[in-house]
Amino acid sequence: MAKIEFNLFAPYNKGAALIGSFSNWEDIPMEKGEDGYFRTSVELEDGVYQYKFRVQSNSWFLEPEQWVDVTDPYATDIDELSGQDNGIVKIKDGERIVDTYVWQHDDQHLPADHELVIYELHVGDFSGGEDDPYARGKYKHVVEKLDYLCELGINAIELMPVKEYPGDYSWGYNPRHFFAPESSYGATEGLKKLIDECHARGMRVIMDGIYNHSEASSPLTQIDHDYWYHHAPRDPDNSWGPEFNYEHYDENLETYPARKFTGDTVRYWIEEYHIDGIRYDAARQIANYDFMHWIVQEAKNAAGSKPFYNIAEHIPETTSITNVDGPMDGCWHDSFYHTVTAHIYGETFDLENLKDVIDCKRQGFMGATNVVNYLTNHDHNHLMVDLGDRNIFDEEAFRRVKLGVAILFTAVGVPLIWMGEEFGEYKPKQPESAKIDWTLLGNELNSSLFDYYKGLVNLRKNSHALYTENIDFIHENPEAKVLAYSRWNDEGSRVVVVANFSENFLSGYHVPNFPNGGTWHEWTANYDVEAGDDGIITDIGPYEAKVFVWQ
Repeated sequence: MAKIEFNLFAPYNKGAALIGSFSNWEDIPMEKGEDGYFRTSVELEDGVYQYKFRVQSNSWFLEPEQWVDVTDPYATDIDELSGQDNGIVKIKDGERIVDTYVWQHDDQHLPADHELVIYELHVGDFSGGEDDPYARGKYKHVVEKLDYLCELGINAIELMPVKEYPGDYSWGYNPRHFFAPESSYGATEGLKKLIDECHARGMRVIMDGIYNHSEASSPLTQIDHDYWYHHAPRDPDNSWGPEFNYEHYDENLETYPARKFTGDTVRYWIEEYHIDGIRYDAARQIANYDFMHWIVQEAKNAAGSKPFYNIAEHIPETTSITNVDGPMDGCWHDSFYHTVTAHIYGETFDLENLKDVIDCKRQGFMGATNVVNYLTNHDHNHLMVDLGDRNIFDEEAFRRVKLGVAILFTAVGVPLIWMGEEFGEYKPKQPESAKIDWTLLGNELNSSLFDYYKGLVNLRKNSHALYTENIDFIHENPEAKVLAYSRWNDEGSRVVVVANFSENFLSGYHVPNFPNGGTWHEWTANYDVEAGDDGIITDIGPYEAKVFVWQ
């Protein structure tokens, strides 16, 4: 038997008690300290127990001082199956533990931010139970697909939110319990095993973090809603749940309650789950750079010497969030998505817009890691869906996707792939389960697209010019809809991209101003070409990019 302490921070609540399987769900009184914590200790043998707190609520939507049963906001595991959302506490050798997982690969070298190729995935839809539309993928099924991601060349996965959400299926942007992983995907050890196996393969794991809001019945909403949250949505058109109030300062206790809670959860995920980065969902709605500076610093302090990438989802993007006095390392580059897709759909041709998104410095960003570029993500349809909506199918659709992909991997910035995009997944975006269709890889067009992605990822890893901010636009032809640009570094890596955004085949096209004479290797069709003082002559197909690598 060992004395185990339970505590609950509820500074302006009158009373609280502990209830649990160890007390036959009878109240165990808790004493309140001057620091705002209710505390009690219980003698427990080693084992697994369930518990909750019974609190006199201060929330405006309940009766004054009404007693409510709430889950511990800091519970590290939840029993969701019973429908009670009880917290789970595990005792081993007289101590509280999360689980007994032993990390194996913490000493692996992991890539720096500028080297990343990020793969965004949803655990439930990525893999597992392919023959059963109702089956949910689990952490272990992602582990089974890691070698596939290695073959593609991926060195970072970005998990759509895996904090415990209510119900059977969700994208995860409605977190109810911030310290507990989603149990329908497997146990806490399963998530740790997934992250450990990623590290073993030199892959970083970026976590999607929701710190703008919580799900409506998250424990803090029941305890004292307005202590942690804004009373009402600040922007009712963009409200996804009670919004954390990072401005609220408690002068009595000299603390920012919502900041403290979010800081605790960020540190916990870095220390307990060894994550390597966070995507901060809805940063525009958080609208508090002071808080974001603080939380990013907390994350970096917790991560210590290992690389840690802090990425804002601020739509539309703003340079202020990543520049010298901005809080974040990078942000999702939504204008890249809108501009490049409009050009491969043939809806527009605007050289200046294209140049702005291919070279983010023209928009005011400072460097390559300031932007994460993508052709789609979980918030958008797959390219195949949008092309099909425009009656562009089959070879023509795949050709246009390849043009977009060539730009994605050679533009300034960090590229991101949304699961299934690399082999032409065509399911539309939907809030219900949409498992990706792995059988598509058996088709020639789809597997050839996969090979194209794989080749460009590999090109990126071997041509370090693509890691830099260095870019020169060497040729522009608005009439023919051709744009050419050169990427370079000081070690002699050179890549030139010549992109044709028209439906015309350009025979014997002259590209002047090549940065170096001599032999260049054209990567897409695997041949060599000699560049003279007046550049090169090449054929370019409709909606095609040529990628030349200096030998």
